[in-house]
Amino acid sequence: MDKGICILPMIPVRERPSDKSQMINQLLFGDIVQIKDRYKNWLFTVTFHDGYAGWVDEKQISFPPSSFVEQIESEEPVFLTGKYVEAFAENGNKLSLTMGSRLPKFDGYTFHINESEYKIANETSVLLGKRPPETIINMAKKYLGSPYLWGGRSCFGNDCSGFTQIVYRICGHKLHRDASQQAEQGKLISFVEEAKAADLAFFENEEGTIVHVGIMLNNHQIIHSSGQVRIDTIDHVGIFNESVKKYSHKLRFIKRVLE
Repeated sequence: MDKGICILPMIPVRERPSDKSQMINQLLFGDIVQIKDRYKNWLFTVTFHDGYAGWVDEKQISFPPSSFVEQIESEEPVFLTGKYVEAFAENGNKLSLTMGSRLPKFDGYTFHINESEYKIANETSVLLGKRPPETIINMAKKYLGSPYLWGGRSCFGNDCSGFTQIVYRICGHKLHRDASQQAEQGKLISFVEEAKAADLAFFENEEGTIVHVGIMLNNHQIIHSSGQVRIDTIDHVGIFNESVKKYSHKLRFIKRVLE
């Protein structure tokens, strides 16, 4: 079926076709989806960049010509790194963009959606291409204080794997959507003392299921989304929360996912 592009800053992806259904993921502006099915005004979509499926309201998706979508799919993605930026078209239409938004056909000043050209209202920073660990760490720290939101991927609310995925995506590296899926990527690190900046640490529950992930800042600190995006200490046991003076997450293993 058709492909579409998210045209709003943040839209919920639902588990079922209903406004009351649980949000399981979030599309950001510029995300491309494949339309697999339809139920009334709901579309069953699969996200182009990670293959994640769910239902979205059709009003929040644009359906440009296939030639435009093919252009976007083939170009190197450009991502917004400012927390909030406004963009305007000549006809007065305004877009409010959040960090992690993808800017289609961006030339340094303008980007395009279908036939509309949008100009960013103020100076902003963008990233394209693969970036080194230092950039990933700096990008992750921009999210500090962002509240936890199940299914979220934005600076206004994210879950643990949504946070790691969008940070890596902005910096040109692909991660799967869920923590358990991300845990299958990369090379295993034997000891926490061997961890380096931008490695991913994974944590398990009492049943041994991977339930949490965060980004290593070094071999003794981690940035992760737990209540909010925060920095905590980590050792071979897990994450130690200084504010409550106890361990909050049990370490399973650490992976090096950068090539």
